[in-house]
Amino acid sequence: MPAAAALMISSVQKLVLYETRARYFLVGSNPAETKYRVLKIDRTEPKDLVVIDDKHVYTQQEVRELLGRLDLGNRTKIGQKGSSGLSRAVSAFGVVGFVRFLEGYYIVLITKRRKMADIGGHAIYKIEDTNMIYIPNDSVRVTHPDEARYLRIFQNVDLSSNFYFSYSYDLSHSLQYNLTVLRMPLETLKTETTQTRQESFDIFEDEGLSTQGGSGVFGICSKPYEKYVWNGKLLEAVKNTVHRDWLLYIIHGFCGQSKLLIYGRPIYVTLIARRSSKFAGTRFLKRGADCEGDVANEVETEQILYDASVMSFSVGSYSSYVQVRGSVPLYWSQDISTMMPKPPITLDQGDPFARVAALHFDQMLQRFGSPIIILNLVKEREKRKHERILSEELVAAVTYLNQFLPPEHAIIYIPWDMAKYTKSKLCNVLDRLNVIAEGVVKKTGFFVNRPDSYCSILRPDEKWNELGGYVVSTGRLQTGVLRTNCVDCLDRTNTAQFMVGKCALAYQLYSLGLIDKPNLQFDTDAVRLFEELYEDHGDTLSLQYGGSQLVHRVKTYRKIAPWTQHSKDIMQTLSRYYSNAFSDADRQDSINLFLGVFKPTEGKPHLWELPTDFYLHHKNTLSLSQTKQSYTYWWTTGVLKHLPLPFDEVACPENRRKLTVKKFHKYDEEIDIHNEFFRPYELSSFDETFCLAMTNSTRDFMPKNVGIDPSPFTVRKPDETGKSVLENKSNREETVLQRKTAASAPPPPSEEAVSSSSEDDSGTDKEDEGAVSQRSTPVKVTDAGDNTKITENVVQSTKDVYGVNLSDVPSEEDLTIYTRFVQLGQSQHKQDKSSQQLCSKHHLDRVINLVPISAFSQDNIYEVQPPRADRKSIEIFHAHIQAGRGDMQPLGKDDFLMYREYIRNRYL
Repeated sequence: MPAAAALMISSVQKLVLYETRARYFLVGSNPAETKYRVLKIDRTEPKDLVVIDDKHVYTQQEVRELLGRLDLGNRTKIGQKGSSGLSRAVSAFGVVGFVRFLEGYYIVLITKRRKMADIGGHAIYKIEDTNMIYIPNDSVRVTHPDEARYLRIFQNVDLSSNFYFSYSYDLSHSLQYNLTVLRMPLETLKTETTQTRQESFDIFEDEGLSTQGGSGVFGICSKPYEKYVWNGKLLEAVKNTVHRDWLLYIIHGFCGQSKLLIYGRPIYVTLIARRSSKFAGTRFLKRGADCEGDVANEVETEQILYDASVMSFSVGSYSSYVQVRGSVPLYWSQDISTMMPKPPITLDQGDPFARVAALHFDQMLQRFGSPIIILNLVKEREKRKHERILSEELVAAVTYLNQFLPPEHAIIYIPWDMAKYTKSKLCNVLDRLNVIAEGVVKKTGFFVNRPDSYCSILRPDEKWNELGGYVVSTGRLQTGVLRTNCVDCLDRTNTAQFMVGKCALAYQLYSLGLIDKPNLQFDTDAVRLFEELYEDHGDTLSLQYGGSQLVHRVKTYRKIAPWTQHSKDIMQTLSRYYSNAFSDADRQDSINLFLGVFKPTEGKPHLWELPTDFYLHHKNTLSLSQTKQSYTYWWTTGVLKHLPLPFDEVACPENRRKLTVKKFHKYDEEIDIHNEFFRPYELSSFDETFCLAMTNSTRDFMPKNVGIDPSPFTVRKPDETGKSVLENKSNREETVLQRKTAASAPPPPSEEAVSSSSEDDSGTDKEDEGAVSQRSTPVKVTDAGDNTKITENVVQSTKDVYGVNLSDVPSEEDLTIYTRFVQLGQSQHKQDKSSQQLCSKHHLDRVINLVPISAFSQDNIYEVQPPRADRKSIEIFHAHIQAGRGDMQPLGKDDFLMYREYIRNRYL
C-alpha cells in the first residue's frame, strides 16, 4: 500500500536569471526540467520591490516560447539579430532572499552548493557560494554615499560558511517532528482537506486535489520553526506573494554525516546543529537572555541514526536524539573594555519573579515537552566570586518556577563543577559524565519509528526496561530535553554533550537491533567515528561564537592527549582572546544587519554610530507591553494539558494550521523521493556519488591488518586504527614525528596545567586549512635521510599481511599434489594441440580455428545471451523491489516456523 503521506519536494531547484532593461525574469525548474515557474521582478522602481508570480506551471516548450517572445520584444530594433533583448545573467540553485539598505533592493542567489548529508533520500546541501545582484536599473538608481558601507557589512556574514538548506526536508524541525507529521491519521487529513475546500481556508492548496479515493498520496509541507531560520527577514517581502516552492529556508550551524558499516550493513550517523537566530551574536557581546526569553549561543543538536539499506520513511528504521546548549537564561553580561581574559560577570537587571527564565523554559516545554533537565557545568567553588554568581541566580529561578509546576513535570537541575573534577587526579571526568548521561537518557528517552524488536522481548535488558520517553504503537518518542551550559557553552559543554550523545547512540543502535546490549566502549570504530563528528561539530560552533576552535577536547578530559596539545591549547586561547577583543564588534554588526535586527533608515543614526545594540535586542526598552505575564501561571495555555508530550507535536487545530496539505498521484514528482534521490534522467558518476565519498568506518577507522575483527564495536588498541581521530589538519607529518620521539617524549602535562591554560572555553581559527578535509587520510611527509628508518617500520612480515607464513617449506604431500596438477595441465595442453592439428587438416582455408570458451553461443563483447533465472529467484527479486518501495509482503507459515527454529537453537 502507498504511504498515507509524504514530504513535498520543491519543484524549484534549478534557477536561471534573465535580464532586460525593465525586468528580471527568474525561471525555476525541477531537476528533470519538466516543470517550470517564472517570477517577474520590476527594475523600474528605485526603492520598492515589485515581484509578480503568476503561479502557473510551464512545460519546457512553453518556457522556450515565452523567452523567445521576450527576446524578440525587447530588441532595440524589430528583426535585428545582432543584439539580444534578453540576456542570461546568472544560474543558481535557490533564492536566499531580498534585502534593501538605503537605495534599492538586492536579490541574493545561491550559485554553488555541496551535498553534506542524506536523510531517507532527502538531500541536505551546504551553501558554497552566493551572488548578490542589484535589482533597479542604472537609469533609475538613486545613489547614497553610505550604501557601499552597508553592503560591505552585510557581506561580512559569510554565507559559504556553515549555512545549510534542503528542498524537501524541514531542517528547522527535528526528525521526530517531521515523522510525527507524516504519521498523522489519513482520516484527519481528509477531514482537514474537506473543511478547507468548504471554508476556502488558504493554508491548504485546492489546486490538483484528486478525487480518486485511495490512489492518491497526501503531500505535507510544514511551516518552519522561525527561531532556527536565518533568512526569515530576507524572505519577508515576498513570502505572501510567491508560491511556496520559491521559499528556501536556510539554517546556520553544523551538518555532518558518516557511514557506520556493520558487517556490510550501512548505518548513517548524522549530526545536525541548528543555531538560533534570536539574540544571536559573538561571545562577549551576547550573554544571557533578552526580554523575550531567547538566550545567546543557543544551539539545538540532533543526532540521527538510520539504516540506509531501506530509505523509505514509512518502512525504514530511523532514530534520533536531541539536546540543547545555551547561555544561562538571566540578565547578565561581561564588560570587555577592561581588556581582561576573564572580564567580571555582572547581573544587569533584577528579576525576582524569574520572568526571563519563565519565558525561556516555556518555549522549551512547547517544543520538547517534559522533563526539562538542566546540566550546569559552571564552577561552584572560587576564591573570588565569578561563575558562581550565575549558579546562585539560576538555582533561585528554577526553584521559584518549580513551585507552580506539577511535581511530575518539574524542571530538573543538575549542578556539577566540571573544572574542579578535571583538576583532581583521583576523579575520572568522563566516568562521572557517563553516570549523568545514563540518568538523563533514561528520563527523556529517544525517538525511534519502529516498535521494540522481538529479540528485546525475548532477552530483556535491565537498562532498556527503565527507559523513559513516550511509547506509542509505532515506536518511541523523546519527551523532554537536556539543556547543558557552562559560561561560554563551548568546551566543557561539547564534551558533556558528546558523552550524553554516546550514551543515546548505544540505545539507538540497540533499538534497531544492531547490538545486543545498550552499551558502547571507547576506542571502538563506532565511538571513534562519533567522536570525530562531535569534534567537528564543536570546532564549528566554537568558531562561530568564540572566534576559534575548541581548546579542551574529549582526549583532554580522557587524559590521553599528546604532549604537543598543551602548546596548541595556549595558541587557541590567544587566538580566541584576539578575536574577542578586535573583530567581534564588526561581526556583531554584520549579524544584526543580516538578521534584520537593525534596518537602515534615512534620517536616523547609522549602525556604526550606535553606542550599543542593547535596545535593538530588548524591545521592551522602547515600548511597554500591553499584556502582562502571570507570575504564577508562567506557561502558555494548553501546554500542561499535553505534557509530557511537546505541544508542537500534538494533533490539534492550532498545529494543523501550520501545515500545507495537497493530494498527489502516488507517482507524482513532487512526492516521489525515489526519483529525487536516484535521478534516473542524469548520468551518474561514482567518483561524485556522495555515499561513496563520505567518511566510512571500515575504510577510515578499521585497522588494515588481516585477521582483525571487522565489527565496529570491538575495542582497538591505540595504534590499531586506519586513521587518527583528532588529527591536526595543518600538521599531517606530526604522526611520524611523534613516533620518532615517543621514547624520549616527556609525560603529558598534569591536569592542573591543562586546566589552568583556560578554564574558560577557548580555541583558534586555522589559516589555510579550509581546503584540507578533516577526514582525509593523512599523508606522511619525510626527509630523504629518514627513508631507511621508515622502511624498517613499514615492512611487515607475510604473516601480518596475508595471515600465512610463506617462509615455511611445503610438505611432501603438498608437493606431490602440485606435481600431479602440473602433469595434468601438460597432458591437456598436448591434447589441445593434437585436436587443433586435426581441425587444420579439415579446414585448410583457415589458419586457426577459434572455439568459444564460454557458455554463451555468441562469444563477443557486443552480443551475449543472458542466463535464465528460475521463478523463485524472480519472486525474491520482485519482493525486494516492493520492500524498497514500502510494500511489505506478509510472513508465511514457513517463515514463522523457520524463525522459531532459529530462536530455539540459538537461545533455548
